Amino acid sequence: MLQIQLFTFNPFQENTYIIYNNKKQCWIVDPGMNYEDENETLIAYINENQLIPQAIINTHTHIDHIFGVQYLIDKYKIGFGIHKGEIPLLNSCIKSAAMFGIKFNHIPQPTFFIEEGESFLLGDEQLKVLLCPGHSPASIVFYYPKGKWAITGDVLFAGSIGRTDLPGGSFETLINSIKSKLILLPDDTVIYPGHGGDSTIGEEKATNPFLVNS
Repeated sequence: MLQIQLFTFNPFQENTYIIYNNKKQCWIVDPGMNYEDENETLIAYINENQLIPQAIINTHTHIDHIFGVQYLIDKYKIGFGIHKGEIPLLNSCIKSAAMFGIKFNHIPQPTFFIEEGESFLLGDEQLKVLLCPGHSPASIVFYYPKGKWAITGDVLFAGSIGRTDLPGGSFETLINSIKSKLILLPDDTVIYPGHGGDSTIGEEKATNPFLVNS
């Protein structure tokens, strides 16, 4: 079984996840570390648990989700994967950071692309990839049926959805992504979002105002 560990980093309170298997192989999802102490926190967890980083995989490429990517590439010499539809957003991250008064000097470059429907393997454990645009041009969700959980990035939150007023966002597209992909998952599927606490698909179907009233 895959295990999942949450960290919350940077001024945007972004959720970074480590996924690891029983062989200690791990993926780092949406690394948002923006300060040295945040780097140290993540590395300490990896070291203490004797994890072996395999790759960085991102749900999307807004700046708060990529702050720590280059640091991890340099430290572990590992690959960085995104959906290819996120490239324009990634390439605009220096300008986006400046809008928030944040200095961001180097754009990390993906070394592989992640496609919808891909059987994504960590050892012999499989994640499914769901393409859910709307918050960003090509946001993806990592779904682990065996463990009954999904990392939703900024597509779906507990009680809310991702903002759609940023470049590449579309409210109609996002709602369609959620309704055509995520709410079809089993109700007991736990969602681990890019910000805030976790929830379940069933809870969001029943109470999320953006889903109930749309």
